Formats: sequence, C-alpha cells, structure tokens
Amino acid sequence: MSHTLRTLPEGCVLLVLLACSACSRPSHPSVDIRAAVSTAAVTDDADDPAVWVHPSDPARSLIIGTNKVAAPAGALVVFDLDGKIRQTIAGLDRPNNVDVEYGLAVGGQPTDVAVTTERLKHRLLIFRIPRDGGPLTDISSGGGAPVLAGETGERAEPMGVALYRRPRDGVVFAIVSPKTGPPQGYLAQYRLEDDGAGGVKTTLVRRFGAFAGGKEIEAIAVDDALGYVYYADERNGIHKWHADPDHPDAGRELAHFGRTEFAGDHEGIAIYTRADGTGYILCTDQIGGNSHYHVYRREGGPGGPHDHAQMLKCVRGGADGTDGIEITSASLGPRFPKGLLVVMNSGPKNFLIYRWEDIANQIP
Repeated sequence: MSHTLRTLPEGCVLLVLLACSACSRPSHPSVDIRAAVSTAAVTDDADDPAVWVHPSDPARSLIIGTNKVAAPAGALVVFDLDGKIRQTIAGLDRPNNVDVEYGLAVGGQPTDVAVTTERLKHRLLIFRIPRDGGPLTDISSGGGAPVLAGETGERAEPMGVALYRRPRDGVVFAIVSPKTGPPQGYLAQYRLEDDGAGGVKTTLVRRFGAFAGGKEIEAIAVDDALGYVYYADERNGIHKWHADPDHPDAGRELAHFGRTEFAGDHEGIAIYTRADGTGYILCTDQIGGNSHYHVYRREGGPGGPHDHAQMLKCVRGGADGTDGIEITSASLGPRFPKGLLVVMNSGPKNFLIYRWEDIANQIP
C-alpha cells in the first residue's frame, strides 16, 4: 500500500462472507470492507488516533494521531478528513495514545482538548483545540502533567489514555494505563482541572482495574453518556467498569468478555453511540496484514446491560497490525454522513478511515 494520500471509491463493501481464524464459529460470520480514505504517512510509527468533531462545520473535523517514537521525532500529527496533514507537533518523547474531550473548564471557558501520554517523560500533555479547528496549543500545567508518581521502571511509563466527561457536573477525567502494572489497580484515574494560570493540572483520584498478566493493558475507551470504561487486557479479554470514581459500585468489575474469539492481541477499543443508549463496541484483533475488528452490542444482551458475550460480527479492513482505533457517530458531512471508524495501519505508517455505513450494513 502506498504511503501517500489515497482516496478510494465509496460503497466498496465486499459482500462475500469469508472464514477467518479469529472468526471460525459459524455464528460469527466475517465481512471485508474497504477504506474510504488512506491518510498521509507519519515519519516513523503511527500508533493511536482520536477524532475531534468541528462544532459548526463537521466536514472540517480533525483526526489526531501519534507518531510513537522518542524525541525529537515523536509527535502528534493532525489530519483533515481527506487524510492530509494539517499540523505536526514534534519534540514529544514517545507519545503513545491520544484522546479528545469537549468542554473542559479552563480560564472560565469551555475548552476542547486533546490529551496524549508522553511515555518517556512520565506525563500527560494537554492541548487546546480551537473551536475553529485551528492549530493545537499546549496548555499542560508546567509544560507537562506528571502521572504515575511513586512508580519506577515500566510501571511509571504511561501508555493508554481515555478521557471521561461526567455528565452531572462536567468534570473531566483522564484514565491512564502504564506499560506494566499490578494484578489489581492497574489503571490510574486523574481529574483534569484549571491550575489557575491558564494551564491544566492532574490530580489522582483512584487506581482500579484487574490485569491477568502476560502482556499489557493499553487500549481504553469511555462511554461518556452511559458512564462506563472499557479496557483491553491484551491476552485476557475486554473489561468493563464504572467510569465515575464516585459511583457506589466504582470498585466492582461489571463485565469481562471477548475472551475466546481473538487470534491476536486485544488492542484498540472504540464505541459507536446512539442517543437512545444503543450502539456498538469495537475491539481490535491485532493481526498482521489484515486486522479484525470484533463488534459487540453497547446496550448489552439478554442477560442485562452488562451482557456483551455475543460477538455480532467480525469486520476486516485490510489494515496491518492495527493498534489504536477510534469511532465517531457524528455526521461529518456528505462523505461520512453517519460517522466513521479510523484505524492505525502499521506497515504503511498511516491511518485508514472507513464510512460507518459500510460497517453498519453488515451488522445484524
């Protein structure tokens, strides 16, 4: 696949159902889809994407990805929906994952932010996203918000990050996963707040989350509206907890699913949301040459809202060794009227963008 920008014809869904090693059960058919857009390549190692939705002109929305290497080449790379690079923020020391949230109170103003883990500096970097979609600027308190204080070695190195905006009060939290951690309390959750000088600081509010050992936990996704956080234990399935640290059941795991259908590592997680509480959870099955994305019901199943045992579909999109993924259900103009899925494409060092319709049309 070319490393240069390439736009493919829309509606290119192959309707042939194929057997695949990760979807071998007859009740779990697979479907191949093709990307609508292939972004320009980053210089070294694409890893994780996030999507920012433009408030007045959704077709001008942005995709923010990481170039996951040490400084000075480490960077956030900002793309438009045509896959062209609009901004490169270089000099980051191995930025791993990135997420976007809306309406963080900074200087008395609601502020959209992109937050990335800077693994080799043991901190978060917080960037303001202007409402007009202009260049991102660093508003991290002191030039970087420390995380995982008191840890050493790989336990002090932040990798995954997901942001949660609590509906009842608008408080924004960052949930961070280190390179390695203990069997219990693997994830660290921080409150993001104004430092009084125009920056954003972090305050630890809890450690939570079980880990089976073996590899690591990197992928995290939060469902703001329903208040749940999902994370992928790379060799032991998908875990679900309450995202609100003050919830009465915040210390109890709600679900553990996706443990048997995967051939590769459990990697990126993303959520397609609908206003009525329905939608889909997608999780990457990381396979070289043609990664798979397993689809589960957001609203649960016959056993209740935390019954996600049934995999609805296995989608394959031709991306190599996918790590991070992201979804938005927002209408992003005529090319992506029902939203999109964006995935990391390892070999070509870029990201592939799929029309949500090409996925939804195949989900029962």
